[in-house]
Amino acid sequence: MGMLRNITAGNPRSLVKPVIYTTLANLAGVLPFALLVEAARLVYEPFAFPGTALDTARLWWVCALMGASLLLLYAFEVPAYRSQFRNAYSAAADGRARLAEHLRRLPLGYLNRRDPGDLANMMMGDFTMLEHGISHLVPQIVGALVMPVVALAGLSLLDWRMALSLFAALPAAAALVLLTTGFQRRLGAAHMRAKVDAGNRLQEYLNGIRVIKAYNLTGERFSRLERSFKELMRRSIRLEGLLGPIVLSAIAFVRAGLTLMIVVGVHLLLGGRLDIIAFVSFLIVGSRLFDPLTSALAGYAEFRYHEQAGERIVKLLEEPVMTGERQPPDRHELELKRVTFGYREKAVLKDVSLAIPARSFTALVGPSGSGKSTVLRLIARFYDPDAGEVLLGGENVRSMEPEALLRKVSMVFQDVYLFQDTIANNIRFGKSDATMEEIVEAARQACCHEFILKLPDGYDTLVGEGGSTLSGGEKQRISIARAILKDAPIVLLDEATASLDPENEASIQQAIDRLVQGRTVIAIAHRLKTVKGADNIAVLSEGRIVEQGRHDDLLAAGGLYKRLWDLQQQASGWKISS
Repeated sequence: MGMLRNITAGNPRSLVKPVIYTTLANLAGVLPFALLVEAARLVYEPFAFPGTALDTARLWWVCALMGASLLLLYAFEVPAYRSQFRNAYSAAADGRARLAEHLRRLPLGYLNRRDPGDLANMMMGDFTMLEHGISHLVPQIVGALVMPVVALAGLSLLDWRMALSLFAALPAAAALVLLTTGFQRRLGAAHMRAKVDAGNRLQEYLNGIRVIKAYNLTGERFSRLERSFKELMRRSIRLEGLLGPIVLSAIAFVRAGLTLMIVVGVHLLLGGRLDIIAFVSFLIVGSRLFDPLTSALAGYAEFRYHEQAGERIVKLLEEPVMTGERQPPDRHELELKRVTFGYREKAVLKDVSLAIPARSFTALVGPSGSGKSTVLRLIARFYDPDAGEVLLGGENVRSMEPEALLRKVSMVFQDVYLFQDTIANNIRFGKSDATMEEIVEAARQACCHEFILKLPDGYDTLVGEGGSTLSGGEKQRISIARAILKDAPIVLLDEATASLDPENEASIQQAIDRLVQGRTVIAIAHRLKTVKGADNIAVLSEGRIVEQGRHDDLLAAGGLYKRLWDLQQQASGWKISS
């Protein structure tokens, strides 16, 4: 049952109809051969027993039933075919959507630990294998296994000795396949790892193509990619080279049953203990019987490999999502109480406490790696702290439903990601049911309406993946329009103006001023002049808040903040010398 659960990505019920119809179609496929045996018996009797007339009426009935059996076979084959492929593609489509939704609900830390190439390969490649498994492998294997049972019961009525000889070698074939299951899994797992690694390295190569070109790391010199492809080649050859003899040996065992049956049949025939009609019947049925069995044995090894792809998906679907049932309160003050958090073994925040009143402007400053961005991610509940509490309105955010909590928060990141869609739809991410008038108004407030109108199709202009067809400042203003449209009471700004030119920075600063009015705002800033007017400036160093207060008070204290301020004042006059 575990294998069926894996091959269907946790939905074995999708196999019910394909298996039933395929089994019925396989059984219906045996009927013409059984009728052919009866026809041979009717034709043979007048020759074997002189004076016996040919029963033409019965022969015509056999011919009529032969035609009816073909119609019956068609009646089962059509729904079998349809259910196999419809269920396979539906299961894969539903499974991909279910996995994507599950990924959205997982902690961000889990996704950061996984290689994006691995997840992309799972979403497309692994589900493609499951499609093939549901549509081709499982129904045929199950149907082929039902046929020997039915055939053994039916043929035993003719002659139990011949029936046993026909299937005598089947246990040996099954034992060979089952005893090598662990070996097959190890080969499949190694090949799967090599395939995933090759996909990861290819994605890394494409994502980093600008760096590769800039440093003349041409394709043949990018050794990591080349090594991964060669490892995949070696694993593929090893998989086929070692599994092939196992499958072929099992097939040889199965087909040896037909040879053994002929030897036993000839011996019984010569001894007068078997009539010729029974012998011919076994020859006809036996020759038909082994085709689906050999296909099932060949498909079983492929099934076990595909099942490992399903196992990867099932394990990911079993990863615990972020929980919480309570709705966030209407109060919007925030507080971190003795929060400790780390990525894997690396501690990032250590016993951090910070109170953020509602409708206040709090700035987070400090050296790179001091934990500023982590504070924002904990507030948005991208992660849960290892120790301590993050409170919203006096209540622990861990108890709140994650989707409801995020509806309270707007975020503007330094690195803006836009989807490959229209400008209007990218802004509409802030409010899915927004009207065009609301989108335009948000764009006006974000100072991006004018440049949008200059684009070829205005708000209907398609942007490249990640926003590659727009400048950094244009993308940033669209992300602010998205946040304005969302109209959330809490705003998180992560270096929103850090890498912009003065003209863009001025426009974006105006947009941010409109965004933060009347809201609880937490902003990360490296340019300290942009947060001079903050109600509270928290200075982080090595995961701890070392000082906090207003700008003038921190300068007078002469601590880390003053040193950072003085360094930036000195750097403002920096220039390249010849």
